Amino acid sequence: MKAVNLIKKISLGLTGSLLLAASVAQAQTELKVYTALETEQLKPYAKGFNKQYPDIKIKWVRDSTGIVTAKLLAEKNNPQADVVWGLAATSLLVLKEQNMLQPYAPQGVEKLSPKFRDNDATPSWVGMDAWMGALCFNTIEAKRHGLPKPTSWEDLTKPIYKGHVIMPNPASSGTGFLDVSSWLQMFGEDKGWDYMDRLHNNIARYTHSGSKPCKLAAAGETAIGISFAYKGANLKKKGAPLDLVFPQEGLGWDMEAAAIVKGTDKLEAAQKLMDFAITKQANQMYNKSFAVVGYPGVAKPIPHYPSNAEELMINNNFEWAAGKRKEILATWQTRYDGKSDPK
Repeated sequence: MKAVNLIKKISLGLTGSLLLAASVAQAQTELKVYTALETEQLKPYAKGFNKQYPDIKIKWVRDSTGIVTAKLLAEKNNPQADVVWGLAATSLLVLKEQNMLQPYAPQGVEKLSPKFRDNDATPSWVGMDAWMGALCFNTIEAKRHGLPKPTSWEDLTKPIYKGHVIMPNPASSGTGFLDVSSWLQMFGEDKGWDYMDRLHNNIARYTHSGSKPCKLAAAGETAIGISFAYKGANLKKKGAPLDLVFPQEGLGWDMEAAAIVKGTDKLEAAQKLMDFAITKQANQMYNKSFAVVGYPGVAKPIPHYPSNAEELMINNNFEWAAGKRKEILATWQTRYDGKSDPK
């Protein structure tokens, strides 16, 4: 009899636990979050958010900037995402122009640096951090091929580098687009396309990922990868034989940003994510990867970044870049897409 009662108690206890787990799961809201953040950043960012909001689960949908942007535009009439957390500001400006973002002023938005938020009274997007272009230079491969270390963008057009440079396709990669749009701004449109014509002669291939050229350089599959500083610094820290080069003419850059997708039926949870995304705590997380963040006074020096990182960033006209994006990509693809990796 005692054994029967014990079994009943255990059974009741298990049933209660299952019901409790089911009720917790039922109470948890799932947000579908589109992002172009690096894969290794997703878990720490979600963990930081869940410390404050354990009842909201993030379901990440991650890809390169151009692919995420194209996916959002394709879903315009039937949105699938609730939030975008970590996509280029130039992409969010395109989405804003298409009336696809839900304006919202996160709590404390006035504390952000002005250039890290939309100019509207109720912003459609808010900035997180700035990522900047850089060259990943494999010192071992360079020595093997007798290649000097470049110091400028112009250096990359020299005949000695023919076949030794890999860069991202700007239609797929936000890093590729920030490079192309920055060259057009730095050099002027005519000289910018002339520069890319000459650079194209030396390009071995165009990848569909902004980080891949740097990964390929780290692996010794190319001497020079046009990429971005975060990936280069991260790989160098892990022991890759890389030097990071920050070309002297200036660095293209873009801002990672966050926004609510118009039409979400989880608006309250989406607003909580936006509130968190601009906090000092969130910016401290961003600063582990990026030297420039949206919350003033938070940024601390990052190993392998230049001490004057912000000074090297060009005066980027995001509105111009977003407005010209379609035209720029069409011209680029007509001229250079023949060397792109298969999709």
